Amino acid sequence: MPPLDLATDVVTLTAALCDIESVSGNEQQIADAIEAVLRPLSHLDVTRDGNTIVARTNLGRTERVVLAGHLDTVPLADPPNLPTRREGDNLIGRGTCDMKGGLAIQLRLAAQLSEPSRDITYVFYDCEEVEIERNGLARIRRNSPKLLQADFAVLLEPTDGAIEGGCKGTLRVDVIAKGKAAHSARPWNGHNAIHEAATILGRLVAYEPQTIEVDGLDFHEALSAVGIRGGIAGNVIPDECVVTVNYRFAPNMSGAQALAHVSELFDGYAVELTDTADGARPGLHLSAAKAFVDALAVPVRAKEGWTDVALFSQLSIPAVNFGPGDPNWAHHDSERCPVLQLVDAEAALLRWLA
Repeated sequence: MPPLDLATDVVTLTAALCDIESVSGNEQQIADAIEAVLRPLSHLDVTRDGNTIVARTNLGRTERVVLAGHLDTVPLADPPNLPTRREGDNLIGRGTCDMKGGLAIQLRLAAQLSEPSRDITYVFYDCEEVEIERNGLARIRRNSPKLLQADFAVLLEPTDGAIEGGCKGTLRVDVIAKGKAAHSARPWNGHNAIHEAATILGRLVAYEPQTIEVDGLDFHEALSAVGIRGGIAGNVIPDECVVTVNYRFAPNMSGAQALAHVSELFDGYAVELTDTADGARPGLHLSAAKAFVDALAVPVRAKEGWTDVALFSQLSIPAVNFGPGDPNWAHHDSERCPVLQLVDAEAALLRWLA
């Protein structure tokens, strides 16, 4: 594969990055390509940990910012949605939205800004789309936390050109309905756990999600059944039914508080936690974040999903999401990004950092 060309425009560079297939766990080729173009830049100190690349300026500026983006994508569609193609005003293909455009902007800035107004740490990390134990950013935090020290961080996740502050937390629980097994010809001898699960589902349907203001932004909580399983045979009344519930909670609440809230809602049933991740407060009142918002002059809203801004929050580093692409197209078979958003996002970050 030819080397990446950092002198080309951001749209062409985005397409070149997308066309290096990098489904989670298969990031070595794209990591090699990025390392190869960053190493020759004399104003950067480059470190590699597995398939995560960290490149830093060390100019003694009074402020340091992190620009971060993940290398991996979800699996390709069938038929494959690569190589990329241009249709009108959109670049189409896996990764065009989530989030090779953000990576292209990072690389373009790294090449252009030898004397930025702030010291910059560029992070290109692997395995964001899979379990947190494999996440390259989390690995850097464990292995080399000093590399992430900063006053402010920006994840170039797709935000449709807006700034999205903070992120919601997430947890998954199994809510267990118990019954009594019996022959399905004589159901009165048992108690049907799947029928019992109707009470659990009824509480979910009746639940009224709240809109919660945190640091001036509105976060919409969401509580949903995302799975249900029960029964062992077509002629047996099931004695257990498990409803898997996902709770997306505002960042004013910790994971422990969110679990307590869900457990209270399903009082009378066993609730087993299977996964959780705290959210992140926006921190837009802090000076570094305020300067970013003022410099970009784009709309500001809450991040309704979970992103790795939460990892920066755990390091007491305020962080936001800002990048090209409408997140509604992320992971879609017809994933796409407007080319104008790529150009505008690059220009906005140059205004802030040049």
